[in-house]
Amino acid sequence: MRGNMRDEWFDVVVVGGGAAGLAGALTLARARRSVLVIDSGSPRNAPAAHVHGYLGHDGASPAELLARGRAEVAGYGGEVRPGAAVAADRLPGGEFLVHCADGRAVRAGRLLVATGLVDELPGVPGLGARWGRDVLHCPYCHGWEVRDLPLAVLATGPLSVHQAQLWRQWSERVTLLSHTWQLAGEERELLAARGIEVVEGEVTGLVVAHGGGDEGGDGGDEVDGDDGWLAGVTLAGGGTVECRALVVAPRFTARAGVLTSLGLPLTTLERDGHAIGTCVDADPATGATALPGVWVAGNVGDPMQQVAGAAAQGVRVAAAVNADLVEEETRLALRAHRRS
Repeated sequence: MRGNMRDEWFDVVVVGGGAAGLAGALTLARARRSVLVIDSGSPRNAPAAHVHGYLGHDGASPAELLARGRAEVAGYGGEVRPGAAVAADRLPGGEFLVHCADGRAVRAGRLLVATGLVDELPGVPGLGARWGRDVLHCPYCHGWEVRDLPLAVLATGPLSVHQAQLWRQWSERVTLLSHTWQLAGEERELLAARGIEVVEGEVTGLVVAHGGGDEGGDGGDEVDGDDGWLAGVTLAGGGTVECRALVVAPRFTARAGVLTSLGLPLTTLERDGHAIGTCVDADPATGATALPGVWVAGNVGDPMQQVAGAAAQGVRVAAAVNADLVEEETRLALRAHRRS
């Protein structure tokens, strides 16, 4: 076995301290289960200034929301511990030994893995530095903040036309940058019908301006900052296209090291024959994986979940985990009762 086996044992170890993991841990702690959350401290939405669309928490920062969640879990006796879980072993008795990067290991009766995903951005210089503020993906998370501003969509795959049509709801000034994607004639007609301009040519970089970023639009609540504001993109031919936000389609790559170490495979997500990411298959209702005793919640199993949906799924999956433990405890109690 890897690492040093610890004497610590928990009913459930939750791997991942984001919205899904903490919501699951809270539910399990309230169910009087011993719960440990191993939190790497790297939530997917960390670059964003605020969380939106989460009823009762709209406008909270991701850090603030998670701090509240950790305190709530601790208030019911759960433990949240910083660390990176890197692998797990299934022990002969059906329990699990979870290994952390620092060499520690802890035993668990059940695993709830909520490690999320990594957004792999297109290969345009400068995207990562502005990701989550004016380089965006989800209009439901950020559309209101850039409403009525000039927006550009970077075409890199089959989702790009859909993105352009969707973001058109928030602004009349949407441009599709063909970049590396070949648009079909019907797609061009659909874009033209909504007044979405198509600009040909590969995008080579971003234009970042400094100083006053207000150009008279009603939007832009969160797109200005100390490191300037997005003013446009540059093209391979030497031209520029104005935009105050750039919409991209990242590749959704599941953080699944603990799951794959247990033999659970990654599934490739496809849209129109084009790979858009990976996830780990699980029952959509309960989060149960193909390996007994292991559940998933949040983006590691469903890349399309937003914060509120991930939290709701964490609660639902935790209830399934607790029901499984109750079933096992009842079975053992019946066996003991019959022997007495």
